[in-house]
This record gives sequence, structure tokens and C-alpha cells, in this order.
Amino acid sequence: MSLKQKLESGLKDAMKSGDRVAVAAIRLSLSEIKNAEIDKRRPLEENEIVNVLRSGVKRRHESAEMFAKGGRADLVEQENAQIKVLEALLPAGLPAAELEALVVAAIAESGATSMKEIGKVMKIVLPKVAGRADGAEVNKLVRAKLPA
Repeated sequence: MSLKQKLESGLKDAMKSGDRVAVAAIRLSLSEIKNAEIDKRRPLEENEIVNVLRSGVKRRHESAEMFAKGGRADLVEQENAQIKVLEALLPAGLPAAELEALVVAAIAESGATSMKEIGKVMKIVLPKVAGRADGAEVNKLVRAKLPA
């Protein structure tokens, strides 16, 4: 079953059970996927759907942060609940040890010796971890592994 099909069946289940938080989170995610398909003028592949969901989770984290700064605990709670729903639907991420091994291999493959060559390493690593790891997390790890 594809991720989009899981989302659609999850929406039906959430509607039947009356889970308003899950319904809202999944509907918005399906809408974002549909908009991305319209923009690309083709159906999205699995990794592209994962990226859309991950960006939705990231956006909700940012919203929760802003609501916390504004003293809106009710909205923070709502955003966090939606994050939990979406994270449950996302495939498991890349284990830290495996990600670190990919970064070390990419550094060796690219021959990068300084922070100036971070782009070379990122260009090798990102396609390999597409949809399974956050780009910011990968960047942080590459920066830690490369000498200044």
C-alpha cells in the first residue's frame, strides 16, 4: 500500500472514529500532496510524498514554536497532536549510525578536506537519504565530520 493510500484510508478511519485532529492533519497533508502534483503535472513518487509530509511536520514544529512564544498553549497542543499523527504515518527515518556511515563514505568519495567543500559532500549524500533524513540534520552531521 502506497503512502498516499495509507493517508486516504487513515482519513476514513479518523472520520469514522471522530478524531478531529487526525482528520485535520491528514486532510491538509493530502491537499499539500495534491497541490504538489498539480505543480509538477504528474503523480508524486513515494519519496516526494514523504518530503511533502516531512515539510508539513517541520512547518507544524515552527508554528508550535511561534504559538508558544505567543502564549497560546491550546494551539501548541493542537500542532503537537497533528505532528504525532503525521509522524506515525511517515516511514521510519534513517538510523543515526547508518546516516553517519553514509556521510563518512561521501566525504571519502568526494575527497573533501575542508568546510569549503561541503557542497560536494551534500550533493553525494542527499540523493542517497532522500525522504529518510532531514537535510538540516545531514548538513549538521557533515559539518561535524569535516575539518574547519
